[in-house]
Amino acid sequence: MAEQTENARERVRALVREVLASVPEESDVQNDKPPEHVIVNSLKDHLSKQWDRDESAKTLITEDDLRGLPEGAKVRVAENARFTPLANDIVRERGIELIRKVGRQATLKVRTVAIGADHGGYPFKEKTKEFLAGLGVQVNDFGTNSTDAVDYPDYAHAVAKAVGERQAEVGIIIDGAGIGSAMTANKIPGVRAAACYNVALARNSREHNGANVLTLGSGQNTIEEIRDIVTAFLTSELTEERHKRRVGKIDSIEEQYRR
Repeated sequence: MAEQTENARERVRALVREVLASVPEESDVQNDKPPEHVIVNSLKDHLSKQWDRDESAKTLITEDDLRGLPEGAKVRVAENARFTPLANDIVRERGIELIRKVGRQATLKVRTVAIGADHGGYPFKEKTKEFLAGLGVQVNDFGTNSTDAVDYPDYAHAVAKAVGERQAEVGIIIDGAGIGSAMTANKIPGVRAAACYNVALARNSREHNGANVLTLGSGQNTIEEIRDIVTAFLTSELTEERHKRRVGKIDSIEEQYRR
């Protein structure tokens, strides 16, 4: 019995040795290529469209942070990021797009936006539409759809009419300066349009004046600044009673002149 047991063990040992002998040593397997980091194509495409470099962890961006970037590159930066003079020069000379990281405390107050532009504002309109889509906002585009010359009042009217008839919560209009479109939009009952050239004005126009149409100038701001202004506009709202009372007086004046 003991002899049978020992024979069985020996057969097992022999089988193990046979298996081990068939396994190639590490030196027998040649692989000069480093392991690849695989990204699903759809995710890779999505990331590449958002930004080329992420510097959002820094509050001060220097020229070293932008070194090696090609013209037209997209860089994600913190909402309150500041730039050294040389970094600002690089951004301007290379046409670098800055994508501001919106703080967690900033939440959208609207979900539907009517947008329009004249021929001068058309390129910025298209980029702003992409930005709004990335925020999850529903966008209704009223044109124009090329850089062929058009008249800004036609498109400002269309956007303002959509807001006045409550087809959209707010409107955004882009022309050369933003002033003419604001004048046009404010002829529509129920519309309070504000031409804003910086974040502070955009926020003030919403919180103090209840603005529901934002007009922008393609000749006054960069696309990065416009993104910041739009973000401020969409994440602010009229809440304080004293401001609501004053906006109510604006509406009362409008009522006096309606036909």
